This record gives sequence, C-alpha cells and structure tokens, in this order.
Amino acid sequence: MSGLGFALSDVPLDLAALARELDSASAGACVTFEGRVRNHNDGRRVERLGYQAYAPLARAEGERIVAEARARYAIEHAACVHRVGTLAIGDVAVWVGVSAAHRDAAFAACRYVIDEIKRRVPIWKNEFYADGESGWLHPDGSPVDAREGDRSGA
Repeated sequence: MSGLGFALSDVPLDLAALARELDSASAGACVTFEGRVRNHNDGRRVERLGYQAYAPLARAEGERIVAEARARYAIEHAACVHRVGTLAIGDVAVWVGVSAAHRDAAFAACRYVIDEIKRRVPIWKNEFYADGESGWLHPDGSPVDAREGDRSGA
C-alpha cells in the first residue's frame, strides 16, 4: 500500500512495510491490529476463507472511515488494508495501524477503524468447513441470505 488510507489487497500483506508508513518523529504511540484467519467458527472447523468485496464502494467507505478516525481522534496517521481472495488459516485478513502523540488516541482510533470496517464496508467472507460445506457471512458475522444475490466483482 502506498500512502495512508484504505486499500484492498489480493496478495499477502507486508506488515513491516505497512507499520513503517505510520512512522513519525512526533508520534509517541503506534497501535496496530491484525485480524487473522482462525481454524474454527461457531463450533465448526474452518479450513480456509474466501473474501469478496464490492471494490468501488468498499474503497470509498474504507477511506471515509479512516478520514472519520482522523477527524475524531488526535492522531497523525491511520491506515487499513483488507485482503480479498482465498486465505489460509493464520493469514492476516485485515490490518489497521494508527500513530499518535499519545496512546489513548492511538488505541481509540484503531478500535474505531476496525469496528467501523466490520460494520460498514461491503466485504463478505465465505467460510469453507472441514465437512465440505461452505457459508457466506456478512462482515458482522451474520449469515448472508442466498436471496441477497451474487457478491462477485472484487
């Protein structure tokens, strides 16, 4: 990701490079969050995930959320990258980073960004289970109703 803000990525994230983008001589705090693919959900064994996004809207809403964090909190830099495509257990699916002069603002802004990304950005995940079944979930974890239509177009 070049520059700060929001991005979608179909390749593994370079966490060290992302964190370097938050560097500032006046920042006394840098808070990062890594959301990783886990091997279970709701009592079912998960083997992998597939993420899809409505990319134009996802990018616009993600940028809006990062801008809101900058306006609400005394922070210097904020960034978020969300993966799309197939991810394995342990892969980083979403990364958020915030730098600020003080830790309270950095923690609060980081929490705000991830919570709002999960709530508002049109990214859906398909969980592939060990029993061969799969299921689509909204960012908030609720199941996608099949009548809602195709989510392709990442």
